[in-house]
Amino acid sequence: MTVLTNAEIVLADRVITGTLVIANGLITEITPGTHPTGIDCAGDYLIPGIVDLHTDNLERQVLPRSNARWPSRSALLAHDAQCAIAGVTTVFDALCLGDSLDNQRHQTFVDGMRDLRDLADTGALKAEHFLHLRCELPAADLPALLDSAIGDPRTRLLSVMDHSPGVGQFADLEKYRAMRRHDGHTEDAITAMIERLTHAQSRFTRPNRAAVLERARTSAVPIASHDDRTTGEIARNHDEGIAIAEFPVTREAAAAARACGMSIIAGAPNIVRGGSHSGNVAAIDLIRDRLVDALASDYVPAAMLEAAFACAHIGACTLPEAIALITANPAAMVGLTDRGRLAPGQRADLIRVHLHETHPIVRAVWRAGDRVA
Repeated sequence: MTVLTNAEIVLADRVITGTLVIANGLITEITPGTHPTGIDCAGDYLIPGIVDLHTDNLERQVLPRSNARWPSRSALLAHDAQCAIAGVTTVFDALCLGDSLDNQRHQTFVDGMRDLRDLADTGALKAEHFLHLRCELPAADLPALLDSAIGDPRTRLLSVMDHSPGVGQFADLEKYRAMRRHDGHTEDAITAMIERLTHAQSRFTRPNRAAVLERARTSAVPIASHDDRTTGEIARNHDEGIAIAEFPVTREAAAAARACGMSIIAGAPNIVRGGSHSGNVAAIDLIRDRLVDALASDYVPAAMLEAAFACAHIGACTLPEAIALITANPAAMVGLTDRGRLAPGQRADLIRVHLHETHPIVRAVWRAGDRVA
């Protein structure tokens, strides 16, 4: 049994100064007041373990530099450790299926699937890992790749995306060209790239989208859209059974998703940085307008905790509401009913957080009652 006392315990609707008891991997008791024995949390916060539905951090560990590919298992272990110390106890590794530009992401998918299957049940990983399969619709090999992974019990979320020039986040072709110039491509090479990708988009997107939607329905795996820009895109997604809008890039798209009853995910780095790195809508404005249900780390695991406390600090929402954005709400989106809240009977995934001025510092992390960081 583990007793944590003298803590500011963040519940679903309030914060209490109290004591939390863990036994057999579960939260068994939460009471107001302090306890004469146990771990003195010295007034630190206790919050649920973070549930991150979308992180590309594994890709960043695999390719710490563009020409330096790291051994895949070492990369996974480093990624896992970074998630745990950031308080992420449930992580959805976002692996791309299909890559229209190079083979790096394909290799990350193949290696990542193998390593997760080998390590998930060995006790080697600090966080619990699931799979978020990001389906790049214009990729010719998408259906075969999806078939190789859709039956894995760790596959708990799919998303459909299209990173073709002229679409979604890359709707502005001049901005797309500028990005490719920055990557070192010549004008002729960029023109050829746009032509090739546009051709693939026109050829494969429609049948691949139908294939992904059918596999999601058959497997009962939740599916999200990605980088929605227009109300028309949202309407189509909703009509086709997509229930989650991930990273809408305009307020109009987010508002349309809310009107349709879709759940909405925004990027935590958008909040920490004070806005989108690519000129899209500011996530904090969407939160103020109640147009966000959950945050995802996208590419920085530590952004989750910092973003939540920032939302509360500036008054965009209450602290319990902010913590729900990174715990209870994402857990509910993917049917993980055993975690995300501090309540008796819930799995003992929790974080002790010290607030230094306005910055949250992780002091301890438990997963299913075991200390992992």
